[in-house]
Amino acid sequence: MNRPKCTEFDYINFLISAQRVLTCTEAARCQPDAPAPPAHDAFTRLLTRQPPDTEALWQEAKALVERGKGLLVNDDTALGRMRGRWDW
Repeated sequence: MNRPKCTEFDYINFLISAQRVLTCTEAARCQPDAPAPPAHDAFTRLLTRQPPDTEALWQEAKALVERGKGLLVNDDTALGRMRGRWDW
């Protein structure tokens, strides 16, 4: 098995620096010049290898949540938009 071309730190650095477009294609486009930079597929494989860590997410978010005053909704669905109409 080949060594991964990108790490979670590569993706995290991309997310921190990205302004609007948060796609694997954009992550690949923004990589520094290198002889063999990671392609968008490398970022896609990285994200499928990483298990979701809900406990770590809660540890980061709980300081921002006022538990008696509302709801925390975590929606991980992605909605695609093409030519002005929503595709469900």
